[in-house]
Amino acid sequence: MSFLRRRKGTDSSKSQNLRCNIVKEDEKNNLYESPRKESYNSKKWSCWDSCCWFIGFVCSVWWFLLLLYNTMPASIPQYVTEAIKGPLTDPPGVKLRKEGLTVNHPVVFVPGIVTGGLELWEGHQCAEGLFRKRLWGGSFGELYKRPLCWAQHMSLDNETGLDPPGIRVRPVSGLVAADYFAAGYFVWAVLIANLAQIGYEEKTMYMAAYDWRLSFQNTEVRDQTLSRIKSNIELMVATNGGKKVVVVPHSMGVLYFLHFMKWVEAPPPMGGGGGSEWCAKHIKAVMNIGGPFLGVPKSVSGLFSVEARDIAIARTFAPGFLDKDVFGLQTFQHLMRMTRTWDSTMSMIPKGGETIWGGLDWSPEGSSFNCGAKTLRNNSINNTDQIPNINLANMKNVNYGRIISFGKDVAEAHSSKIERVDLLDSMKADMLANLTNCDIWIEYHDIGDHRIKAVADYKVYTAGSILDLLHFVSPKLMARGGAHFSYGIADNLDDPKYQHYKYWSNPLETKLPDAPDMEIYSI
Repeated sequence: MSFLRRRKGTDSSKSQNLRCNIVKEDEKNNLYESPRKESYNSKKWSCWDSCCWFIGFVCSVWWFLLLLYNTMPASIPQYVTEAIKGPLTDPPGVKLRKEGLTVNHPVVFVPGIVTGGLELWEGHQCAEGLFRKRLWGGSFGELYKRPLCWAQHMSLDNETGLDPPGIRVRPVSGLVAADYFAAGYFVWAVLIANLAQIGYEEKTMYMAAYDWRLSFQNTEVRDQTLSRIKSNIELMVATNGGKKVVVVPHSMGVLYFLHFMKWVEAPPPMGGGGGSEWCAKHIKAVMNIGGPFLGVPKSVSGLFSVEARDIAIARTFAPGFLDKDVFGLQTFQHLMRMTRTWDSTMSMIPKGGETIWGGLDWSPEGSSFNCGAKTLRNNSINNTDQIPNINLANMKNVNYGRIISFGKDVAEAHSSKIERVDLLDSMKADMLANLTNCDIWIEYHDIGDHRIKAVADYKVYTAGSILDLLHFVSPKLMARGGAHFSYGIADNLDDPKYQHYKYWSNPLETKLPDAPDMEIYSI
């Protein structure tokens, strides 16, 4: 019995231990399972989930709007616009067609600087896959993808002003060459569309596209562009019943076509051999739009520092960013090196010197408002009785003959109060000494402190002295420019020297064509 009790007790103790082990095992399992259940049940919304949902929402809305745009009738946008703004007025072309106007004289467009597209025909290894793709105009996509390669292919040879070895960039042909500068930024597109409304088409419209980087005569040397313009105008006159063409140049294209009219009359090999009557036989009218006949002061600042007003403002906001090698393009260094190989920019340097633009103490504009005062947006300020809000205290004798001034006080002070250090002679000597070993001054530390001081101590530069300044800053550009352009005033237009092509784009040193019936308009 005792044995049985012991055995029974043993069994009971075993069962009790087994129950304890099961309970412990259950507790252990619960210990490991409960955190997982709690974490699963109380999972929090993470930033990653928010990003995924936001991207999905944007994509869904985008695809919905795209589907809606492609399926809606074409008249809905016009209907919505008219509901908001009222009935739309007819464009000029439709109005002219209703008035009975039709195609008459063929039209020739001459684009200005930077507005014409340029495409690649031959390039280096870095430009693989860009054959006949636009390097200038359009989307400018290659500027962002491979900026150094783009700048290399957009530059010209700094010795010849022509193609660098192994690179051929050519102007786009046809009306698409300058209809749009970039997406949504039209140049000639609206004018072409309105002319099409009255019946014009490609056989009666011609875009005289050219490589706007080259000097005017070099467009003929390299591409025979002037000869092509001559042949196309002759063809348009012949195929349109003998009706003369109407030429519409814009911006630098005005100077380019002025050069063409002298080139086409001049005998070969320098000219086109058309004779003195060619313009009278082929050109009805020239409609100049924004022609810089006497040059543009803004071109001086562009050549001097590549800093137009907008770029200068951007540089003040981010002075270090634009000077750093960001994405492989040190902005101002490469832009300066590239643009100073474009000889065409030399055509827009102010012409006529101080006789036209003024000197230290006078300018054609006379008095004007103080630069720091808020100016009135009015075409005329002569009649102050009609403008009672003018504050005459803000009127100062700002002399615009001083194209470049180092300091606002210098720009406004009388010349007798300006202490100038005449170092132009030393600058010229320094420039000649460094002409052989200086490709281009691109940054201040390359020029040197003593040269910067020489430039700044001269204080004020007029139209007569800016050429010396530009010769110092960019000697090779000015050497090429001096061979292709002139900036003076002719004493005697019958002098045989003015038969050279360097004078043809300067209206102060060349005669108009012998075409009494040709009309010239300037807008």
